[in-house]
Amino acid sequence: MLLVLMLAVFLGFELIVRVPSTLHTPLMSGSNAISGITIIGALLAVETSGQGGTLSLVLGVCAVFFATINVVGGYAVTNRMLMMFSKKEVGQ
Repeated sequence: MLLVLMLAVFLGFELIVRVPSTLHTPLMSGSNAISGITIIGALLAVETSGQGGTLSLVLGVCAVFFATINVVGGYAVTNRMLMMFSKKEVGQ
């Protein structure tokens, strides 16, 4: 399990470093979509937590909360990045 984590960190770092700066915004949008899938999985975990007890419910609610923060923050950052590419009006 640790080997998989280390390999994922290494490959993720290598991929991000090699992406040109003009492609960072689409890359972030894609990762936000993946985080949205995480929210769905966390909601399913909360739904089935009735059989698992209180710990499962608490962990599921925490997963939903943190995944939601990740998605909202990611879209906010993506929006700010896109605003840098928009044309400014003459009066501003």
